[in-house]
Amino acid sequence: MSEPPPSATKTEDSADFSTNLNEDGDATQPTAEILNALDQLNSDTAPNSQENIKLEQQPPKEVEIQQPHVSEWESLRNRLRDDPHDPEGWSKLVELAENSGEIEEIKQTYESLLEIYPNTSSAQIAYLNHFMIPGSFGTAEAIFKKILRSSPSVDLWKFYLTYVRRVNTKPGARETVQKSYEFALNHVGQDKDSGEIWMDYIQFLKSGETTSTWEEQQKMDALRKVYHRAVQIPIENIETLWSELESFESNLNKITAKKFMTDLSPSYMQARSVLRQLQRHISPLFPPAPPPSSTSRPTLYLPSLPTFNAAERALVGAWKNYLKWEEGNPLELEDKDRPTLIQRVQSVYRKAVIRMRFYGEIWYMSYVWNNSVGKHEDALNILKEGIRANPTSFLLNFAYAEVLEAKKDREGVFATFDNFTDALRADLEALEARINSANSSFESNGSTKTLPVDVPASSVQTVAATGLTEAGIHSNNSSFNTQSSDEKPPKSKELADKRTEYGLVWIMYMRAARRVESQQSARAVFGRCRKDRWIPWQVYEASALMEYHVCKATNVATRIFEKGIELFGNEEIEIVLRYLGFLISLNDDANARALFERVIVNFAPERARPLWERWARYEYQYGDLESAQKLEKRIAEVYPTDPPIKRFAQRHIYLGTDAIAARDLGFAMARQVGTTGSSSTLGRTDTVQSLLSNSNLQTGGGTTSQKRPASPDYRKRDDRTPGDYGPAHKRPRPMSPVRDRDRERWEVPGRRRVGSPGWDRDRDRDGPPPPRRMEREREEDKGVVLPPVISWFVGQLPTPSAFDGPVFRTDDLMMVFRNAVIPSSTRIRSPPAGPPRGGGRPPPDYGPYQGPGGGRGGRRY
Repeated sequence: MSEPPPSATKTEDSADFSTNLNEDGDATQPTAEILNALDQLNSDTAPNSQENIKLEQQPPKEVEIQQPHVSEWESLRNRLRDDPHDPEGWSKLVELAENSGEIEEIKQTYESLLEIYPNTSSAQIAYLNHFMIPGSFGTAEAIFKKILRSSPSVDLWKFYLTYVRRVNTKPGARETVQKSYEFALNHVGQDKDSGEIWMDYIQFLKSGETTSTWEEQQKMDALRKVYHRAVQIPIENIETLWSELESFESNLNKITAKKFMTDLSPSYMQARSVLRQLQRHISPLFPPAPPPSSTSRPTLYLPSLPTFNAAERALVGAWKNYLKWEEGNPLELEDKDRPTLIQRVQSVYRKAVIRMRFYGEIWYMSYVWNNSVGKHEDALNILKEGIRANPTSFLLNFAYAEVLEAKKDREGVFATFDNFTDALRADLEALEARINSANSSFESNGSTKTLPVDVPASSVQTVAATGLTEAGIHSNNSSFNTQSSDEKPPKSKELADKRTEYGLVWIMYMRAARRVESQQSARAVFGRCRKDRWIPWQVYEASALMEYHVCKATNVATRIFEKGIELFGNEEIEIVLRYLGFLISLNDDANARALFERVIVNFAPERARPLWERWARYEYQYGDLESAQKLEKRIAEVYPTDPPIKRFAQRHIYLGTDAIAARDLGFAMARQVGTTGSSSTLGRTDTVQSLLSNSNLQTGGGTTSQKRPASPDYRKRDDRTPGDYGPAHKRPRPMSPVRDRDRERWEVPGRRRVGSPGWDRDRDRDGPPPPRRMEREREEDKGVVLPPVISWFVGQLPTPSAFDGPVFRTDDLMMVFRNAVIPSSTRIRSPPAGPPRGGGRPPPDYGPYQGPGGGRGGRRY
């Protein structure tokens, strides 16, 4: 039964209420008191009264919803839950919490902040400051136990020692304080900023009271041991400690002092030298501190997500250079001191992953180094923390999955890939939402599906009429009909690239599943990923080839390829080329021909050229002459502007050897002229004339002109503005006379060559310039005229509209040229050893992994 309306419920309640009051018997009639109250109410709210008019103007109170008050802190906190990587937002949240004085808000703020940015010492110290009062020391100790051991911050350890000395003030607690100092120095004593801790520890030992000669001797031995340890470490105040040690030893015994100082002198000199190198390494690693805040708490430094601009790439290079330098043992510690070296480098890597938290390459370097020194558990934990900071890092997730696979941890491998794909899918959906909202490139077609603006209405009607989805026609008898999503992602270059990378993860997932279990497990992974609308065509090809090469299942591979063609064959010509090549490799010419004829009609001529060329290459090599000529005729109908000689020459090419172009068209002779740069006038003229005549043959025209002008597109390329595809062509200008005079000033008189500018100027200093020189200057002012061969070559270049290959980003090409290390043939001086003193590009080989080729000509990572 449905509930009664609110009005009915109120009537029943009022009737019950009147029944209780009327004790005389009639339960249906209101009492006299109720009637009087109703009359009074009616008279107070008469229709014409001012009060009634005001009530009618106001909205009913029953519909007013009281919104809960949300403070600025709560609003910002909610926003940071959705976007946690916002350093400015976290700084603002900390400021709001501190100003409020609410200890609960302060706790939540710092705990949430340290969850996103762990080991941020400034935030940890500010958090601990709230519990440095009697009665709250227990909370402070709990926080210290949680954060202290994993922190490489000298400031936090100094804060801890201050707390220990504040709590342990009784005379019998000196041993506890001394153990705390030793505990701190074992963790951060190798840091160059730990000099203050060493000095405080020495002063603490000196202040100890002794009651016997034996205790005094023990005190001196402890001081000597601390001094000797400190002066062998590159710390900021090493020279001060060395002077104090020299005075200390001389006051005790001058003979033993000389021996001790002589033994320690090499280590001290090495530490002092390393300190200078260390300062040069560290100076570019830490950005300038932000201005101090109005409060007494330290200013927060929180790393932001990388954009990989020039400054950030330089910073990464500086960190890698520094880390490799530390791994190289600059202190030249011996094997017996290997634990000290390991502790030192570990501390440096902890600092690196704090400052460069969102750079997976730094995490991977730390993982590799810890593995190399036998710290396998630490290396695994580093990968875990790195993935926690960078959940979408391909480098760290792939490395972690391989470690688990080596341990035969099947569940761990699968969980790693599942979490990784979930994170990437969330990024894809967020990017899609941003693109849709920013560009407004999609409009609704009246249903729940959104289509691109440039989709013709006829296509929409066809899909609606036939019942076919965008994903393709689903066959009822196919075992691969598990594609659940019928909506395809929108077209965007960035989105397409990330979608391809997303498919790469699923391909690696299938490989790992096959290695860990079997091919059946890889099939299960493929069956799962096919339900995802973000899967690209590469996953289908990878699965098909895996079936063919691992299981020798040609029929299964063919069915997977067919499903991929069904889904992507109308959009992605690359999968058609891959499938066509696969069928040709199987010697299945019938199905290959059927595939070509089936899909060639789906692509426009400008996109279908690679497919025509691939099939033509097969026909030219293994078909009969009649089939080749028929195919050539079809190609001529599709591409009427192609010269016939081009198609004929393509039939007679093998392994890149094109004798027709090299000999009959003169390209070989043109290359010889271009490489030698000098030949007789007759030979050069004959070559140019022959090339020009051959160019007329290529165009198929009947013109008798001996020179072909440059194409209109070439002139357009000359007239383009800088920044379209590269810098505009510049006309070289004559050398400035000021530079000529400066150069002559440094030349030895009497040794100028005859005909040089200086020789002419000396000979005719007081007279007018000779006619020959004036003629040369006029020719220079006219500019540079391209040789006929260059003009002919530029005229032979196809128009930009004919280009159907990959499009390279000019920014990436310029970056490759900028970072290329080209050895000089005239080396003047060797670069100084050690890190670079100024700005510029970091050394070419500073990372643990140089990519394919080992850094010699390969891509640098």
